[in-house]
Amino acid sequence: MNLFIFGLGFSGRTITERRLARGDTVTGTVRSREKAAALSAAGITARVFGPDGRDDTIDADIAGSDALLISVPPGTGGDPVLAAYARQIAAAPNLRWIGYLSTIGVYGDHGGAWVDERTPATPTNARSIERANAEQAWLAFGAANSIAVQIFRLAGIYGPGQSQLVQLARGTARRIIKPGQVFNRIHVDDIARAVDASLDRPRSGAIYNVTDNEPAPPQDVVTFAASLCGVEPPREISLEDAGLTEMGRSFYAESKRVRNDLLRNELGVTLAYPTYREGLTALRAAGEGPR
Repeated sequence: MNLFIFGLGFSGRTITERRLARGDTVTGTVRSREKAAALSAAGITARVFGPDGRDDTIDADIAGSDALLISVPPGTGGDPVLAAYARQIAAAPNLRWIGYLSTIGVYGDHGGAWVDERTPATPTNARSIERANAEQAWLAFGAANSIAVQIFRLAGIYGPGQSQLVQLARGTARRIIKPGQVFNRIHVDDIARAVDASLDRPRSGAIYNVTDNEPAPPQDVVTFAASLCGVEPPREISLEDAGLTEMGRSFYAESKRVRNDLLRNELGVTLAYPTYREGLTALRAAGEGPR
């Protein structure tokens, strides 16, 4: 399979490495020439799509692709990939699958109640509104061009180098308390498993919540990470006293519990890390966290 990924960030890079291990050909984009050179040195074919311009070879990459994954954020002007390459994508002769990495933020705030894929998207902040608009644009594009588009609504992503264990090691972990607040999370390896399953079983117009099985208060996750390391957790601090940035406050403005039944039952995904406990325990065993 020839897979092209717009956006070789944390999730895109993990998906790339997993698909390369399966024998696929994977090419992806980064925002700068320096990042492209670094990935090429690591054996990953990278193109530039960003402030440094666009590589001319992307047109040919799209034309030769069987699958396309979008892992770049939209902006006020809409989805940048559709704006730049809609014509080329529509004309790609072998393209049978498009995946779009979105966010559970499109559901907005539900006061801690459960939501699933049937819950209407009611985003409240600008970033989530842009994501919801991009989802609809890609679904409409797929319907108009008879290409199976799948939407993956991701929970808070963690994994190697990006977890509460790393924050504890850096001294930046905080236990911010907002009564009733819960989040879902997802290990980056389980995102890759979800993409694998969908590539094997595409469904036009599909939307999947890619989350763990246990939404939990954020302070509980920090406490568990500290217990794995044998250190005292940071002191509790109220949301009002946390001094969060506008973006940080926006995360705490929404609380919901997100079901992943469709991911598990339709796609047959068995999460390697069904809760934060398994995920953090594996990361600690790999050496992450304070020494």
